[in-house]
Parts: sequence; structure tokens; C-alpha cells
Amino acid sequence: MWINSPGGDCIAASRIYAMLMEYPGHITVKIDGIAASAASVIAMAGTSVLMAPTALMMIHNPMTLAYGNHADMQKAIGMLDEVKQSIVNAYEIKTNLTRAKISHLMDNETWMNAKKAIELGFADAILEDAKKTSNEVPYSFSTKNSQLSLLNKITDTYAHIADQAPPEAGTIGLCELEKRLNLIKPQ
Repeated sequence: MWINSPGGDCIAASRIYAMLMEYPGHITVKIDGIAASAASVIAMAGTSVLMAPTALMMIHNPMTLAYGNHADMQKAIGMLDEVKQSIVNAYEIKTNLTRAKISHLMDNETWMNAKKAIELGFADAILEDAKKTSNEVPYSFSTKNSQLSLLNKITDTYAHIADQAPPEAGTIGLCELEKRLNLIKPQ
């Protein structure tokens, strides 16, 4: 699963996180841009979390809008405290950091590059350049090799045809063909 998100609704993130945690297979999360706020919670559901060397992750305390009287503001504060603890649950499972350490990181709105996220346990590895780790041989062209390959194919095909041709067909022998092809073979 690729993530590049500044975040969003923490309840929606919780639902996505729960669905991913319920999935029985391996989940590789690849963060190629940013996994901030609620998107960082979703990333914690990955069996392995990989980040591009240039990617960022950001964690912070949850936010809300509230209006009303003193009692309404107290309820909003209580709700935010509970939301924070639910987010800490996901971070704690992934990172094995203490709840106090995670809470401190959230209080300070912590931005992490890939190396810092790995160091703190929010990510597992840096995305590797597939081109550098590939076993594929890069494309190369060699006129000599192409000519030799073509000459070998002609010889093989002719040998097969000559073996099946009746003697009266007047075909030249394989040895004669090879002599003629050797005149044009690259050296």
C-alpha cells in the first residue's frame, strides 16, 4: 500500500487501520511522500513500513473544533485525551516505545525523515532503488555479437533444411555454406 497523505479524520484513519490489521496476509506500506497525522496511524498497520529516502512522517496531538460553554470545552478536552490515547495504542504496538515517549513526541509535533522514523521504530527500512538491486543485465548492443548470432541462426536453419532436402534439390553442402559465411563473419 502506497501512502502520500497529509492526514485527515482520525476516525476514518482508525477504520482503515483496523481493516488492515484484520487482513491475514503481509502488508507492505510504502511511504513515498508524506504520512502525516492520521496517515501515520494508517501506516502503523503495515507488517513492514518502508519510506523513500526523501519521505517524511509527522505525528502530533489530535485536534478538534469546539464551541459552547465551560462544560462543553471540558468535554472536548476529555474527548481529545481519549483520541490521543487511541492513537498512542497504534504507535506503541508498532514501535515498542513507551507511552510516555510517544506522548512526548506527539506533544512536540515530531517530524521524521526516513532514518529517524526507522530509528524510533515507526518505519522498518528505506525503500531501495529497484534499478540498483535488480539482477537484470542492462541492455547493450554489439554489432559483432548480433552478426555472429544471425550467422549462427542461418547455419542452424540451413543445416535443418539441407538434412531434409532430397539430393536432387541441388543445395550446397553445409561445409560450403559455412565457408561462404566465414568470408563475411566479423573478426
